Amino acid sequence: MASPIESGWQYLTSNFSEFQLATVVTFLLHESVFFLSGLPSLYFERFGFFSKYKIQKKSNTPSYQDRCVWRLVMYHVCVNLPLMTASYPAFKFMGLRSSLPLPPWSEVVSQVLFYFILEDFVFYWGHRALHTKWLYKHVHSVHHEYATPFGLTSEYAHPAEILFLGFATIVGPALTGPHLLTLWLWMALRVLETVECHSGYHFPWSPSNFLPLYGGADFHDYHHRVLYTKSGNYSSTFTYMDWIFGTDKGYRKMKALEEVGETDAKNL
Repeated sequence: MASPIESGWQYLTSNFSEFQLATVVTFLLHESVFFLSGLPSLYFERFGFFSKYKIQKKSNTPSYQDRCVWRLVMYHVCVNLPLMTASYPAFKFMGLRSSLPLPPWSEVVSQVLFYFILEDFVFYWGHRALHTKWLYKHVHSVHHEYATPFGLTSEYAHPAEILFLGFATIVGPALTGPHLLTLWLWMALRVLETVECHSGYHFPWSPSNFLPLYGGADFHDYHHRVLYTKSGNYSSTFTYMDWIFGTDKGYRKMKALEEVGETDAKNL
């Protein structure tokens, strides 16, 4: 007897072509996950909810938030969707499949874990390159227009950066030729991770409080609020690349000073 997931997948593959699933449906899934996970921090900031967990005391104006949202819609429709459509033949050539049977969960989990590790490594070097003088001025400075990030700013970037750093996201799937279900899960988790890192809030339930080596919002928020030449914290997900190459020294120094300040305050 087919499982609910298999039955649902059978329905999808019976009513949509693989091309439609890999392009239009993938795009709609991305938009749903991105905006549903990213909008809450926008409204938290706008209406002052959970202010005690907000990392920066500064807030973006509603008009500045709206500017981000409308530009994102334009970027996604004019850049992301055409890119997904154009890349389908390449993914198909590299082994993308959508037919039953679905891959075992052991394969799905191992591939997604591999994607996270590889993406973080590639992203670190690409992101660090974007902080060189010329690339920052002409490309990456767009993303840093929001020194006080909120969830949706995670994908607010110059079209050239979307292509450049997007390579880090697709290189893992391109190497392994995954099932489309695995690709969807990877995409959803990667979106949720980058939205959380840009949320601007560090909650008691934030993943960085429980997952070793996970950077999270506090780690990445530091990257946004200091000068581009001193920011560091270039990794997308984990912290070990910045630790190995010493690009988190400013952040660690700041955290050490904060701990001393908290200790002194308690002793007063």
